[in-house]
Amino acid sequence: MLAVLLLAMLQAACLRAGPDYARPVQKMPEQFHESGPWKQTAPNDAALRGKWWELFGDHVLDRLEEQARAASPRLQAAAARVRQARAALGLSEAGSLPTLEVAPDIARYAVSRNRPDQPDKIPNNREYATSRFRLPLVAAYELDLWGRVARQNESAGRRLEAGVAAYQMVLLALQGDLAQTYFQLRAADAELALLKRNIALRLRAQELVSTRKNGGLASEFDLSRVETELALAESEALATEKRRNDLGHGLALLVGAAPGEFKIEPQEFSTLPPAVPVGLPADLLERRPDVAEAERLLAARNAEIGVSQASLFPAIRLTAGLGAESADLSDLLNANSRIWSLGAALVQPIFDGGRLRANTQRARELYAENLALYRERILVAFWEVEATLAALRVLDLQHETQERAAASAGKSERLATARYQAGLTNVLELIDAQRTHLQVERSKLQVRSNQLLASVALMRALGGGWEASSRR
Repeated sequence: MLAVLLLAMLQAACLRAGPDYARPVQKMPEQFHESGPWKQTAPNDAALRGKWWELFGDHVLDRLEEQARAASPRLQAAAARVRQARAALGLSEAGSLPTLEVAPDIARYAVSRNRPDQPDKIPNNREYATSRFRLPLVAAYELDLWGRVARQNESAGRRLEAGVAAYQMVLLALQGDLAQTYFQLRAADAELALLKRNIALRLRAQELVSTRKNGGLASEFDLSRVETELALAESEALATEKRRNDLGHGLALLVGAAPGEFKIEPQEFSTLPPAVPVGLPADLLERRPDVAEAERLLAARNAEIGVSQASLFPAIRLTAGLGAESADLSDLLNANSRIWSLGAALVQPIFDGGRLRANTQRARELYAENLALYRERILVAFWEVEATLAALRVLDLQHETQERAAASAGKSERLATARYQAGLTNVLELIDAQRTHLQVERSKLQVRSNQLLASVALMRALGGGWEASSRR
């Protein structure tokens, strides 16, 4: 009992080599140029992010997100890395506890006839071979006087937290990639429908020009131009269909399904980007898992400085053994066969060519590297939010102008068709009006797609969604 008490007192008095970790202070802008006010960030990735994709109100997307979380190989690999980090922490924590081993052994050996204490010189001993039976129980423990094991545990714990944050980053990236791929697929659906409508218009124009040619009101050149435009529209539709198929295969990969077994039916592209609340709170950035991961890795590097510094100091190892040893198996459990041992060893590095000090310096430089990466990650987080907010603002204005352009181009096409039917203009004016209307409609569709992609990018930059139900 006295030995246990002394051991506890020694452990309580142990120092921890290396500096204690303190989160670095990073000066941040008080507000974004696009929105504000904002405050200094601090990792808070435990905060709930919610199912941010539900802000788009698309039930197919909701189903795909749940399927991806359950079956994505990318996410399963990230989960396995978290379990590895958890096992590494358990391995490190085991170093804080004593080891206890039982090592029974049986041996039979012969004694040299030429040894100084020959068996035949011992009274009543004429045997040159003997047996040995041992049943030892051995305990060993290293006093953590300088906090080396404690720092190792601290580092492993922070690396586990970093692993959890990395998992959340993979999850957020997976959710964002899936949403963006899905919206690109829906945009391809809408573009394909637009091209098919345009092909139908071109077919009617072909019939009109063919009729006028038969009546002597149009030339072979007019008919050839209309047929060329029709073939180009059909080619663009095929290219869009191929892109749509590629996006569908990409979705299958993201949700962990075989492309042959995965199918997304076309539907109307009616999804609207969610309205961004005025003055988003800066603490939304605190949920970003990549910022949290960088900060936890920094804390792990700080603890590793202590591990390397502790190796410069002496290590004290305690050993104890208890068991039995006998030449006859029948006497092994006899009281006279009892053996025991107590020992202590001190190990102090004297000369190692500077290896230990170089390792300590390396640990300090690794910390400096991670500190720079952490600060960069915070700056990148603010830049990404700033950039996506600016993009959404410009895209809103661009969508308004595209709406006006589409209305004007549609009117021009209708007027050109009427004028051609009345014989007031040539076919080139009709073709030009149709081409312009198609280009404007496709540009309008692209702007809507870019709005959705930027909305997803903003949610990824913020580490998740926000509480909102309104839409543009």
